[in-house]
Amino acid sequence: STIQKQRHELQLLIAELKDREKELNDMVAVHQRQLLAWEDDRQRILTLAERCNILENELHKRNEIIKTLTKRLKLLESQQNDSKTTLEHTQQKFKELSQKATDTTLHCQVLEEKNQNLNCSVLELSAKIGQLQAREQELLTMLKLKDKDILEATDHITEFTSKFKQLESALRAAKSEEFSINKEKQDFKLRLKELLLETNKLKDDLCEKMKENNDQREEIMHLKEQNCYLKNELALSVEKANRKDQLLQFAKSKQVRTDTELSSLRQV
Repeated sequence: STIQKQRHELQLLIAELKDREKELNDMVAVHQRQLLAWEDDRQRILTLAERCNILENELHKRNEIIKTLTKRLKLLESQQNDSKTTLEHTQQKFKELSQKATDTTLHCQVLEEKNQNLNCSVLELSAKIGQLQAREQELLTMLKLKDKDILEATDHITEFTSKFKQLESALRAAKSEEFSINKEKQDFKLRLKELLLETNKLKDDLCEKMKENNDQREEIMHLKEQNCYLKNELALSVEKANRKDQLLQFAKSKQVRTDTELSSLRQV
């Protein structure tokens, strides 16, 4: 009975040892799976860390690009302000030249009217000279016919001769004034042509400045769109980095749990 009792105890011990061995095998299998999972997690963490470094480098490059584009945008805005100032100065100069050309045109019109008046005066003086010459011929005929009126006729001739000389001097003065007016008119016409050429040149410069200003505006709009795109891409990169940080936190917490379970298994 003792031997049977010992056999029964041995069978119970063997069954318990088998159960313990099965539990240990299960624990070893679980431990192996946990080690494999831990290795996978470690490889994944290394991959994520490498990708995080790559993304940080890319983020740094993008920040440098954004800084460069911001500087370029500021430079273009300063150039646009300079172009606006130049454009306003050119428009002011164009207005002044237009006003000067208008004044010159009015002055030319006044001089032309004065020239016409002088021409009329010259014609009147020529008519008077013709009349005086006819009168002189008439007086000479009367002198030939009437010897007794020679003294009176001589006085009349002297008077008319002096008047004729006065009229001739007036005619010469009118002709010289007409010549000076014509010369001044030609000078004003040349000056008007020069002003018109300068005005056309300023108009061409104004068109070029406006075209350059439009090109700069288009480039600024393009850079602003590119800047918005880079900002959105940077926000997405930051969001991805945050997600990766969350994944790293999850992996770290999982690693902590794994280490805790491993330490507990080692204690067992």
